[in-house]
Amino acid sequence: MNVLQGWVTGSFGHQLLVETAQHTQLACVMRGKQSGAACGDRVDVRPTSPGQGVIERILPRDNLLYRSVAHRSKLIAANVDQVVVVVAPLPSYHETLLNRCLVAAEAAGIPAAICINKSDLTEAVTATARALAGYAALGYDVLQVSARHDVRALRERLSGRVTVLVGQSGMGKSSLINALVPDAASATGDISLALDSGRHTTTGARMYRIDENSRIIDSPGMQTFGLHQVSAAGLDHLFPEFRPHIGHCRFDNCRHHLEPGCAVREAAARGEILPARLAAYLDILGELEAKRMR
Repeated sequence: MNVLQGWVTGSFGHQLLVETAQHTQLACVMRGKQSGAACGDRVDVRPTSPGQGVIERILPRDNLLYRSVAHRSKLIAANVDQVVVVVAPLPSYHETLLNRCLVAAEAAGIPAAICINKSDLTEAVTATARALAGYAALGYDVLQVSARHDVRALRERLSGRVTVLVGQSGMGKSSLINALVPDAASATGDISLALDSGRHTTTGARMYRIDENSRIIDSPGMQTFGLHQVSAAGLDHLFPEFRPHIGHCRFDNCRHHLEPGCAVREAAARGEILPARLAAYLDILGELEAKRMR
């Protein structure tokens, strides 16, 4: 059969769902020993039987968001226009994980925004918004929505873009997807049917069409976000607020840890860098340096 071009709209381990240019759905595997495809990848696919196919190759990517620990990488999404990190006041979000998501987006060259869900919890969400005000000052858009009542701010942000939602478990990403895409549950059922399995659909990434020009990728909830793909030497450049101070430290190889004359830590002492951001940097740096010593 002829090779077709398509778009990976579901990634569930070794099983992939591809939407062809003709809008047909194919349950696929990769050809040979190629590395896996991510949701959002553009691919060449060869149909092998009705509803089935083989991905012959992954076309060049504009970008790739992924997390990495030791020798294992978890692909999240490819060819996206933006990353939206979902947080919520209940259960409590982890600011360290939020920062790791933002660093991964910076490393991939993908714009990022923060979405506070569960805005119907008025007092709690007000406190969360206040806590995240410093991120808005850094240039990250901070949206407030309620998956149960009002997702207009998020819908406007998604218009005309391919977006991936990321965040820890319990933040309400799936509820947001259901509010934005009313037939998402039906689409999930279709994926389960196409792959002849339901167990993968709760742990895989899935792409949904909001309208002709807007798509959203729902990624599995996470509790950790490894960043072993990032170098310790370049980590400080992935914090935008550090950049004006890099190169002004007393020592050229300053790690912004305990070195005297550190311009970054001096900026933090003046309140120009959020304590949580410096703490996140040091946490990631310690992890990367420990990896290097193994």
